[in-house]
Amino acid sequence: MLGNELKKKYGLLTAIAMVVGIVIGSGVFFKAEAVLKATGGNMPLGIASWAIVGVIMLICAFTFSILASKYEKVNGLVDYAEMTVGGGYAYYVGWFMAVLYNPTITSVLAWVSARYFSVLLGWDITGGSTMTIAAFFLVASYGLNTLAPILAGKFQVSTTVIKLVPLLLMAVIGTIVGLINGMTVQNFTHVVNSDITAGGGLFASVVAVAFAYEGWIIATSINAEIKDAKRNLPLALIIGSLIVVFVYIFYYIGLAGAVPTDNLMESGQAGAKLAFQNVFGTVAGSLLFVFVIISCLGTLNGLMMGNSRGMYALAARGRGPRPDIFSQIDKTTNMPANSSIIGLVLAGFWLLYFYGANLTDPWFGPFCFDTSELPIITLYAGYIPIFIMFMLKERELGPFKRLVMPVLSILGCCFMVAAAIIAHGMSVFYYMIIFALVITVGAFFSEKKESPRL
Repeated sequence: MLGNELKKKYGLLTAIAMVVGIVIGSGVFFKAEAVLKATGGNMPLGIASWAIVGVIMLICAFTFSILASKYEKVNGLVDYAEMTVGGGYAYYVGWFMAVLYNPTITSVLAWVSARYFSVLLGWDITGGSTMTIAAFFLVASYGLNTLAPILAGKFQVSTTVIKLVPLLLMAVIGTIVGLINGMTVQNFTHVVNSDITAGGGLFASVVAVAFAYEGWIIATSINAEIKDAKRNLPLALIIGSLIVVFVYIFYYIGLAGAVPTDNLMESGQAGAKLAFQNVFGTVAGSLLFVFVIISCLGTLNGLMMGNSRGMYALAARGRGPRPDIFSQIDKTTNMPANSSIIGLVLAGFWLLYFYGANLTDPWFGPFCFDTSELPIITLYAGYIPIFIMFMLKERELGPFKRLVMPVLSILGCCFMVAAAIIAHGMSVFYYMIIFALVITVGAFFSEKKESPRL
């Protein structure tokens, strides 16, 4: 019942849905009030944050699309690291993605999905009921992806379409209503807390926005399963990224016409629900809020698709713990079943950490960090060597693709790292200790063994 080959089972539409569906789904709702609080209610500065991070995403996605058109093996980002920098560096990138980045962001999405479900029912978002629902969503997403991966792909496409409905409605109707009643102008000209400096507010809001844009690189984790991947994955990265940036900015503008800025800042987790009810009425607003929950579950599904394949990307190269076990593919489902199991376990561990570090009295002292934001430091820093070596090796490309876009990508990565450091201060130091510990553990499994796949 076991093999080690992944089949081509996803088309261009699924690939685009992976990019759009992983990125859009929670952060645009989850971080809207965080952005406003960071900027002191300065709506234009908040929109500038969405635009800045969106442009950085577009630039990096374009550069990775060039890599995607040239290299195709098992797992996009790890492939690109291997072909540009080398196998050793690719291993540590893959280890970071499999053990830290993928499961942390997946666990946060499980909680965010449960959080909005609890908001709909009026429950406490940090209580035991919400954490139980989060664990259920995590296991259910694992089950769907592991036992029915084709159905998971269709679910990804369906939820991507569904999630665009409330966002586009708010973008259009919210803007129209706000322009008619004057709320849009009021929110754009009124700053709630003028004591927050533009520079400090911008950096803090950029880091909050980064979570809303994160996850798109995980779409490259299914490149071995995309039909005509060298054509379809680059298209998916570019088209998907453009859709995301467009929808985010116009949703945020629409939000400015739905709720006064100070009310949105005070409402916290219920802010999105309040906005929809103000524009569409209590019943219709609540119904659209159900779409928000489905949107979050779609994002969780896309992240779990990548999380399930994390350890397989290493094992297929003969690296990591027990590559003979984690490289196995179930012949019935054509999924790396053992890799999926360890992905679920790691996501469960980081969900527990998220609760202990962020939702209750801190369990870990100074080693409590926001897993929805701080891992972007090492993620974007990890891109930089890939872009540098890409410029040095790909001499047959024209100057725009070989030099201009990679240089802009590097500058964008440096900006994201600097913004996170400025916004989080000493928390970055303690996060880096945990990151170093994770990498040190990975070093014990870095020796390459006979590869069952590559």
